[in-house]
Amino acid sequence: MSAERVTAQYNEEFRIPGSELPTVARHVKDFPTLASWHSEYLARPLFVGEREIREFADDLQHLGETLLSLPDRMFGGDLEAFRSVLGISDGRWETIRKFGDLVPPYFGRADMYHDGTSFKLLEFNLGSESGAWGVAGEISRATMEVDAFADFARRNRLGYVDPARAAVEVLRRFGARVAPGREPVVAMLEWRGGLKDYGEQWLNFQSALRSAGLDILVAEVSDVHERGEALYLGDTKIDVVYRAFVPDQIAEEPDGWDLVAPLLRAHRAGGTLLWTPLSSNMFANKACMALLSDPARRRNFSEDECRLIDRVLPWTRLIDADALKTDTDLVDECLARREQLILKVNARGGGAGVVVGWETDDATWRRALENSAAEACVVQERVIPRPELVVDPVSGETEEWHAAYGMFYTPHGWAGAWAKTVPAGSGSVIGIMAHAKARSAAVFHQSELPVWGEVPASPAK
Repeated sequence: MSAERVTAQYNEEFRIPGSELPTVARHVKDFPTLASWHSEYLARPLFVGEREIREFADDLQHLGETLLSLPDRMFGGDLEAFRSVLGISDGRWETIRKFGDLVPPYFGRADMYHDGTSFKLLEFNLGSESGAWGVAGEISRATMEVDAFADFARRNRLGYVDPARAAVEVLRRFGARVAPGREPVVAMLEWRGGLKDYGEQWLNFQSALRSAGLDILVAEVSDVHERGEALYLGDTKIDVVYRAFVPDQIAEEPDGWDLVAPLLRAHRAGGTLLWTPLSSNMFANKACMALLSDPARRRNFSEDECRLIDRVLPWTRLIDADALKTDTDLVDECLARREQLILKVNARGGGAGVVVGWETDDATWRRALENSAAEACVVQERVIPRPELVVDPVSGETEEWHAAYGMFYTPHGWAGAWAKTVPAGSGSVIGIMAHAKARSAAVFHQSELPVWGEVPASPAK
């Protein structure tokens, strides 16, 4: 049975008088480990084929390996030239270089749409600062606690991968370098004042990792101190720092370097390890996708890699001061194709700075392209997400929703998925913070084998 047929069957059973399926969203909202995640939930989970999502995850991993090789392939290892094309400021670059480790591990969350035929990559969020690691698995776990859904999952061979468990495995292996034979002490560090804005998200992460078997501390960079070439929170030695801050925060604060100096020294001494390095932020820059997509740079890739890029990545081009001055063909194409394009700022996330071509007029779109000279951007071809049919538990009407899927990954491969959803036609930016009607949703995959419930992440490689 296809994922579409699973959806149809679920909606049919959802409507049966007395069914418990309409209670799933309410049960998820009341789940203890999700108490700090103040979001509403879609009336049903989303369903995908396991083979399809695992094949996309394999494609994504190969694409990630290609992305991490861009400085060598395109710039002969010249990192200064690479960061110049990405539009990384001197202050941010100094921060990245001081922390070293310029090739980061493959760890983060990719955001994609399903266009009705296949998944398409929209953004490649590389680094530990990418969010929702604690949300995805807990939504699925809470959903499985409803007997009616557990029965439906069993009959339809539905399963899920818990990103929190995958993160725990990675952190244990990484922490074993400084804590052999014992559980590493891991501390998630936000920037100074960051817990005020993002504390609920990280408390959810803490709860999820504790449920997965690893205790984790939550603090800010200003809360820790250095002792004996290691970092401490109070009297507790920290083996691994799970980084939740970014280079901009260090570079833009007058005393930014003073705040991170203890961490930098401890990291260099090896007493406390940093997961992940600040260079992750460099490779998460959206301009990297433009470098992959640009036909003028195809000579740097094999035929198989070119086919992979075309299969996974929408048409994406870099728009910066140089492009506006020298590439008139590209600018003309962007102006002519306004209704098919979206403009995104390279170094921002969460929908900040996005200009949607098909929701603006010609004059506004032209100004947006001209303004991109001040802050490098990419233009990307529109991907129309397939409609997700959802039964409203109150009215009983079937509604269309659009979903932005988030796929988690570690150095060992696929680590689960979740989705952000909005009513179809209510806006083009799908984000929990960017849309008042947004809903979080679990993602379950349908196996061809008789397996249901939580399943292991991709095997270690």
